[in-house]
Amino acid sequence: MALTAGIVGLPNVGKSTLFNAITKAGAEAANYPFCTIDPNVGIVEVPDERLQKLTELVTPKKTVPTAFEFTDIAGIVEGASKGEGLGNKFLSHIRETDAICQVVRCFADDNITHVSGKVDPLSDIEVINLELILADMESVDKRLQRVTKMAKQKDKEAMIEEPVLLKLKDAFEAGESARSVELTPEETAVVKGMHLLTIKPMLYVANVSEDEIADAANNEYVQAVRDFAEKDNAEVIVVCAKIEEEMAELDDDEKQMFLDELGIEESGLDQLIRAAYQLLGLATYFTAGVQEVRAWTFRKGMKAPQCAGVIHTDFERGFIRAETVAYDDLMAAGSMAAAKEAGKVRLEGKEYLVKDGDVMLFRFNV
Repeated sequence: MALTAGIVGLPNVGKSTLFNAITKAGAEAANYPFCTIDPNVGIVEVPDERLQKLTELVTPKKTVPTAFEFTDIAGIVEGASKGEGLGNKFLSHIRETDAICQVVRCFADDNITHVSGKVDPLSDIEVINLELILADMESVDKRLQRVTKMAKQKDKEAMIEEPVLLKLKDAFEAGESARSVELTPEETAVVKGMHLLTIKPMLYVANVSEDEIADAANNEYVQAVRDFAEKDNAEVIVVCAKIEEEMAELDDDEKQMFLDELGIEESGLDQLIRAAYQLLGLATYFTAGVQEVRAWTFRKGMKAPQCAGVIHTDFERGFIRAETVAYDDLMAAGSMAAAKEAGKVRLEGKEYLVKDGDVMLFRFNV
């Protein structure tokens, strides 16, 4: 699948601390800008209660969760689009990701310096988003120069592309992202090949202090971020990166006790992982047998043969059909045999669009 969510933000907002918690990879988190220069990539397991329930039902020899990538990208500063603070390198790293998780500092701490001298999450968001827009504007302007010349020569592709580029240029000049531009399917196809930064889906991660995590709703910084994100049609996940990093070292029972003490039902980290997974347009299907119960990642909209290919290319090449039962139907039946007796197990062919939570057995011949 090889999709990755990039963690971005200004220096010293808690990006690398959060990344440490996500992957337990130990990305350096020193208290100064640019301590992270090369992007750190880590694989993270996707928390899914359904996998545990299937394991209890089937009692397999092993259980394997699904996973995807997070990339920790060094702090962006104002002027990054012009090369400030190693900006060109950082922006190129963002370009290689499929979605953006923007970490925003929503806590005050005199011991942790802020690159702009004060805690102001909306200003921080504005700096990041503007730098991404300016970088995209430069890309569009360069392409527009060439496309306009070709359009005057009646080049058909250029005549289709030019109005799309002009539409994007107008949005950027108004300080708006490519995400905010309404595009037809044909226009979307034109934009896709440009790898624009602001076309990528985004969610905001509000990083709060240890004292405020249980009552984040009353944090004025968090509320400001929520209000902004609502206008951007984006989700906000509230975390305390420092607590998440501490919990990453605990086993499941200790982690639950820690959450209970804090008065939190679920860690911000689990919420972030699931939100990023959905942001990437990913979903999960399961295979369940006595040897193994396993979760598999697929992109929403994939058909049964493509999903079979996630396991092995031979499965896709020789696909015949897929025995399929919805997770809820299987759990209600209590066993695969009972689900079959109840008529809940279906035989799906090559055109079947796989749904999140499907439990599947692929038949193939090569």
